[in-house]
Amino acid sequence: MKLSSLVCVLFWILSLGFSPLCSSRVHERAPAGDKDVIIQMFEWNWDSIAAECTSFIGPAGYGFVQASPAQEHITGDQWWTDYQPVSYILTSKRGDRAQYQNMINTCRAAGVGVIADTIWNHMSGLDSGVGVAGSSFTHYNYPGIYDNSSFHHCGLEPDDTIVNYDNRLEVQTCQLDGLADLATDTEPIRERLAAYANDLISLGVSGLRLDAAKHMAATDVANMTSRLVGTPYVTQEVIWGAGEPIQPSEYIGIGDVMEFRYTTALLNSFLGSNGANISGLQDLDDQGWVPGDLANVFVADHDTERNQGSLNANSPSNTYLLAHIFSLAHPFGTPTVLSSYVGFTDSDLGAPNGNSGTCSENGGSDGWICQHRWTAIVGMVGFRNEVGAASMTNWVSASSQQIAFGRGSAGFVAINNADSTWTTTFETSMPEGSYCDVVSGSSVAGICSGYSFTVSSDGTSNVVVPARTAIAIHTGAQGSGGTSVSTVAVSFQETATTTFGENIFLVGSVPQLGSWDTTQAIGLSPTNYPTWTVTVGLPAGTTFEYKFIRKETDGSVVWESDPNRSDTTPSSGTQTVVTTWR
Repeated sequence: MKLSSLVCVLFWILSLGFSPLCSSRVHERAPAGDKDVIIQMFEWNWDSIAAECTSFIGPAGYGFVQASPAQEHITGDQWWTDYQPVSYILTSKRGDRAQYQNMINTCRAAGVGVIADTIWNHMSGLDSGVGVAGSSFTHYNYPGIYDNSSFHHCGLEPDDTIVNYDNRLEVQTCQLDGLADLATDTEPIRERLAAYANDLISLGVSGLRLDAAKHMAATDVANMTSRLVGTPYVTQEVIWGAGEPIQPSEYIGIGDVMEFRYTTALLNSFLGSNGANISGLQDLDDQGWVPGDLANVFVADHDTERNQGSLNANSPSNTYLLAHIFSLAHPFGTPTVLSSYVGFTDSDLGAPNGNSGTCSENGGSDGWICQHRWTAIVGMVGFRNEVGAASMTNWVSASSQQIAFGRGSAGFVAINNADSTWTTTFETSMPEGSYCDVVSGSSVAGICSGYSFTVSSDGTSNVVVPARTAIAIHTGAQGSGGTSVSTVAVSFQETATTTFGENIFLVGSVPQLGSWDTTQAIGLSPTNYPTWTVTVGLPAGTTFEYKFIRKETDGSVVWESDPNRSDTTPSSGTQTVVTTWR
């Protein structure tokens, strides 16, 4: 073990928090480099991940996929059954050991590493049952693996279930939601869990996500990770709580830490909630969070998507997509993009289509959202790969919801989270030339499929950023011939009656309205219910078709009746469209 790692262990033991030396850890930050973006392939089965690695993920420039837990778990269709293990047999709803191995090999051949979602803290919460691979068990007895002595029995609360998060001992030795809590402070358990992780590593996984790491003492986690073969990437789920004794900083000497305060900050800033706005997101290393080079960050994960702890695909005014553009452009942290399925408003609903992830060209199909295929997100992955570790430059905040910044001389992004068009001359620090906007399209053989922008010899560019959208250019996407950006702000005012949990969206024939893809529809806000409103920048002098849709609580979509609505934008100025649901 390196000297710096020993220092880190001492800091954990003494509860002194972060040491600068801990940036050199037992498990180095493997995703660092020119391809560091992770996709959380939530509930995708192994065969569909393998196919997607070859057909899209590798060519798109993603570095890693995070796969759901591989070990045998309790039976049931709900997504959370994956997180109640009963053995270390690699058979789950996602596939068996051979399929898991094939996924790893196929993804690696496509240049994509696999990060295994790994459960060390607990086993199941059921009194008894049979797992998906046929293993019988009771709550505290897993034949051939664990018996009653293998678990913590804290005796601090009824049924040994965690109630008081202000009590460190309770959080780390009582049961999380009734799940049998493994005694990770004992040698037999540490040895067994490390052996399971090393089995995954032997199959070729590039890293581990440690589920519920907060519920294990950092010294326990450090002991087990010190037994791992090689230096896999490690990211740990440590959910911060105000005033709680267990802090994310205790775990930074082990590997990356999932920074949930970042997720909350994006939620509040892009929605303008709790006094926050995006102009306050410049220096994220000044927030008192996990340092950026030790943080794993995300706009949403599978839990926050369901518990209203983050933005999600149903968030209004394109905020979910804009937050992703920000996350992939800003240098703070190693980003994970969630790729999930519709119906997440049902907190128990399992994956659709027989657990087989399926996508369309630039979105989802068969119940899947496939955020990792959205044009803007793919474009920003290329942006991040191009700018690398370049520092942030030329920060501009024209208003509380309009920001722009460069990444050295390699890239520039402007995000307009306001309801009006942003037109200005930006200092980009980029070389003179013509560049494709990677938010609206791509560069193919020097031709832009979306917008294009020219940077002059002094590094400036005259840019129009439509309302509730963004533009991004980088040196790896040079080209011309794209659409000239001349837009008008169109305000839609739709009167529609809904029930709790239902939301109104706008979708249409032009890219700014999702090109009829309901997964990229624009959310409206009930500003004066039952009137729903949104302002969108649309190309000037353009005829377009559109409709309003209603997204139900189960994720299904209801279209208003035919025919399609149609309108034409003016050549300049603004436009207001007033309609009623039909």
